[in-house]
Amino acid sequence: MSSTTRRFRRRRAAALVLSLGAAVLLASVPQQPAQAAAPPRADQALAQWIDRDTVVWKGAEHTTSQLEFGAHGKRIRLTPGALSPSERLAYPHLTGYPAFTVDPRDRQLARGALRGRLLATQRTADGKRTTTGVQIPGVLDDLYGARAQHATLGPVFHHGRPTLSVWAPTARTVALELDGRRVPMRREDTTGIWRATGTRDWAGKPYRYLVTVWAPTVGKTVTNKVTDPYSAALTADSARSLVTDLDDPDLAPPGWSRLTKPAAVPLRRARIQELQIRDFSVEDRTSRHPGQYLAFTDRRSDGMRHLASLARSGTSYVHLLPAFDFATTPERRADQARPGCDLASYAPDSDRQQDCVTKTAGRDAYNWGYDPLHYTVPEGSYASDPEGTARTVEFRRMVQGLNGAGLRTVMDVVYNHTAASGQDPHSVLDRIVPGYYQRLMDDGGVATSTCCSGTAPEHTMMGKLVVDSVVTWAKEYKVDGFRFDLMGHHPKANILAVRKALDALATEKDGVDGKKIILYGEGWNFGEAANDARFVQATQRNMAQTGIATFSDRARDAVRGGSPFDTDPRVQGFASGLYTDPNSSKRNGSPAEQRARLLHYQDLIKVGLTGNLADYTFTDTTGHRVKGSQVDYNGAPAGYAAAPGDALAYADAHDNETLYDALAYKLPQHTGPADRSRMQVLALATAALSQGPALSQAGSDLLRSKSLDRNSFDSGDWFNALHWKCADGNGFGRGLPPAADNKDKWPYARPLLADPALRPGCAAIDHASAAYRDLLRIHATEPAFGLPTTARVQSALSFPLSGKEETPGVITMRLGNLVVVLNATPHRQNQTLHALAGERYALHPVQAHGADPTTATASYTRPSGTFTVPARTVAVFRRG
Repeated sequence: MSSTTRRFRRRRAAALVLSLGAAVLLASVPQQPAQAAAPPRADQALAQWIDRDTVVWKGAEHTTSQLEFGAHGKRIRLTPGALSPSERLAYPHLTGYPAFTVDPRDRQLARGALRGRLLATQRTADGKRTTTGVQIPGVLDDLYGARAQHATLGPVFHHGRPTLSVWAPTARTVALELDGRRVPMRREDTTGIWRATGTRDWAGKPYRYLVTVWAPTVGKTVTNKVTDPYSAALTADSARSLVTDLDDPDLAPPGWSRLTKPAAVPLRRARIQELQIRDFSVEDRTSRHPGQYLAFTDRRSDGMRHLASLARSGTSYVHLLPAFDFATTPERRADQARPGCDLASYAPDSDRQQDCVTKTAGRDAYNWGYDPLHYTVPEGSYASDPEGTARTVEFRRMVQGLNGAGLRTVMDVVYNHTAASGQDPHSVLDRIVPGYYQRLMDDGGVATSTCCSGTAPEHTMMGKLVVDSVVTWAKEYKVDGFRFDLMGHHPKANILAVRKALDALATEKDGVDGKKIILYGEGWNFGEAANDARFVQATQRNMAQTGIATFSDRARDAVRGGSPFDTDPRVQGFASGLYTDPNSSKRNGSPAEQRARLLHYQDLIKVGLTGNLADYTFTDTTGHRVKGSQVDYNGAPAGYAAAPGDALAYADAHDNETLYDALAYKLPQHTGPADRSRMQVLALATAALSQGPALSQAGSDLLRSKSLDRNSFDSGDWFNALHWKCADGNGFGRGLPPAADNKDKWPYARPLLADPALRPGCAAIDHASAAYRDLLRIHATEPAFGLPTTARVQSALSFPLSGKEETPGVITMRLGNLVVVLNATPHRQNQTLHALAGERYALHPVQAHGADPTTATASYTRPSGTFTVPARTVAVFRRG
């Protein structure tokens, strides 16, 4: 499965180019229509039965046709027709294809036809017979979805007796394999749900469903032994589901029902630390549970002490990379491979480390986990014992540990694709209702623009699964927020349904206040759903005014320089020396070109500091009065938010190089550790001091490096582990990063990794960490950083020195009674605001008495209104 996930990360990186405005088209290879008299390919389905009345058939002639089903060639007659207005609205991508109307006399045959092989056939004008498979999600929703969507699926207990329910409307039979014996299940014809009710002794027993169903991908009827999509618990390696009641008191750790959470922070003020569970503790020698959920209960470990210090400074949430059950990692420790080399013995620029790590990557304990297997069960490899319900208890203890440290918990959820589809052993949904849960292309193939096998949350029961799963994590595990992976592949309506369901949760009846749960996600616009081709997407532009944030790549790229996909990683930006401290790359252009690009980057960062507001107006660096939406970002509007909280700011996250590694590529190589540390803080400040929510990758305040690895999802502990003690370094110089995703950058990486000056010592690391915490304290204690509306931001926030005479490499922001100066240049800078002459300003007390003596030298000259800021420094001044 590691190769599957590797394809996912690469394809996703390519797809994200679209969010940068590049003209990249990811589409499946067109399939040829079936030849006359030849049987259709097993996986080709050019016809789509979209509701009980209508079939759409790509490439068909608009003449009398039919659907054929059953062993004796039963038929449903089709006559040429047209899509109704409501059908065109529901299926905009099908509006150009021939439509056919089901003969009213045959509509009663639909339910039977859907439980076996189904073909669309017609005689063409030249007398040839054309056939193709039929896609059926639309008609399944029409016939069953409206009633099934309100049912409770999976294991449900009533007075101790469990009922197991699974939606399988196309199955011929479904039985329960319970603890090694077969139990029949009863079908409810109106919903397509199969149920079996048992006795109290079923509790804790392993089970699977035996689903006999037509499988188009193999062209035959099969009996699949498959786990429950609504599993509440699993055996090791997800081999069986377990009949489990999550409300069982035995699964509640002490104090669970009385858990006191840190005060909820509104999304627009949230400061989020993104963290991978294994990274956090696997090399923390002070942790008693390295690599496990329980590491977050080790209150005296170095990692937990650091998180607690961030919480005291103003970090409000920890965002956990996928912690649901995923497919790629062996869950039993005895089955997990380890690199068979002395990795520490090799040179810092050697290719031996990556070679050794890669040989065991598919069988080791490490993966980011963006390959979902069961959406609503904790991952077993992070538990002390993956067999049974220990993972349930220990996940809950992790939430308790984080809450006790002053941090609320966000889960990274990945409903936009599955680990596999069809008859693959790691396919769950598609082996129960083949061809329904996955999004299909026009030819019937599964869409793969997200990675591997895309899902279809626009279908009723997949959308229901998303909502039900999120609500379960919120109620049963007391998760405080959700980050949606590739949210733009969801319908906006689906994400709003999640919001509505969470808002309905109340402390009195559910144990949680759902209105305080935050939501954000990746609103990228690409693939088969791009530009609202199939539905209104949950993209950056479309999610404005919903209270659900999307990641903003605008300021990120301006701060770092270039894009994450540059062939030359030395393209510079605002915080990496563009124009003011140029490196040797010719890709940066002439001095005049650098200056112009830097000034435009400063406009992008200004828009980011407002919360990426579309309607915020300011003077840009050309001297024109513009709105945020009129500032160009690779052909797209830079500003797209309607209010602070619509856009999430960040300078780095788990994808692409860490911030330190990006700056290692981009800053001139001779830049010393102290200056690298200062530029790191400056880059982090562009997000930390913005309106709206902000996120930073765990360890960025410690100059975290992954030895220049741009895609470390499967690079093991060696490249990924966090180092909480500065004496252990920051991860830089652990060898050349894995070849699969980095080899083209090795010529740039090798001289950097070999340079001992780029491996920072404790002074540089401690400076960055303490200076970043100072910024968090300023944000947390100054109300002006949490303005609720565009109007309030427009009134309180300005860039008084913006315009044609603006200093390249310096941004000056006035915010209420604060003045913030970001000086990215290698020189001390004076910024004179004549309108403030005579006003009383002083360096903010947090910085004046803070961690950085250089920042403490920043000064204000009252008679002239001049703010003087040291090189590579962010300084905040306060009036009073």
